[in-house]
Amino acid sequence: MSELQLIRPRAEDISGQPILRPLPSARFRSIGPFVFFDHMLEHDYPAGKGMNIAQHPHIGLSTLTYLFEGQLQHKDSLGSDQLVGPGDVSWMTAGRAVAHVERTPPEQLGQNKRAHGLQVWLALPEAEEQCEPAYSHHPAASLPRSEAMGVQITLIAGSGFCLESPVPVHSPTLYAELRLAAGANLLIPTEHSERALYLIDGEAELDGEPLPRHTMAVIPAGETPVLSACGECHLALIGGEPIGPRRINWNFVATTPELIDQARQRWAAGDWPQVPGETTRIELPR
Repeated sequence: MSELQLIRPRAEDISGQPILRPLPSARFRSIGPFVFFDHMLEHDYPAGKGMNIAQHPHIGLSTLTYLFEGQLQHKDSLGSDQLVGPGDVSWMTAGRAVAHVERTPPEQLGQNKRAHGLQVWLALPEAEEQCEPAYSHHPAASLPRSEAMGVQITLIAGSGFCLESPVPVHSPTLYAELRLAAGANLLIPTEHSERALYLIDGEAELDGEPLPRHTMAVIPAGETPVLSACGECHLALIGGEPIGPRRINWNFVATTPELIDQARQRWAAGDWPQVPGETTRIELPR
């Protein structure tokens, strides 16, 4: 296999939740349609504390939240109010304009709790970046899975490994959760032209080359490396077809600077769809 290109994530903190963010990076602005990848690290919240990300806007993308532990309440300007649990997919397409809130469910604030999961942004194709916003929730039981020879695959979104997720993606996409038992192997096929692995936990190798924990490894195009588990390991596999250059400014993704400027001006002026029942919001950064 050609030399792996590794993306070391930068550490962030969102409303008290520690985050590792490998995408976007200076060398890789996207992998397939994925323009943003956050690993919400395992974090314990004591009673009375929790995540509370106030009302904020998006354009030109779809957000996907996938939890390993904990629960979140999703609310948006479409009127959605959804409890998201481990293994569920929370899928929101922003299109021309949407606002949403993510927080620890109020009924859980009085108890100790843990959060751990992934949140990604997928850029919309240029022809659809100004589409009508939409939201859908996909329970864990609705996601396709395969398990054989010590390899468990959950197809979160898109298609791969002869599986297809019900999540309504807008372009060819690969997003899978992989869990391998010690000694198990998995061939990574060339079903999608761009692919990358992120090691969440454990020890693994790709064609004999160690994968650093909490690091994204970009798989060379056209190659079919073998993922090997040195011990039990947990990974995310992302990819798809290239979406083309995108501009990212705060929570906005677009093909042109004009769309970004319009969104910034509208949010600053309060000319934006509101989340029902919400009065607080995150103001536009300077």
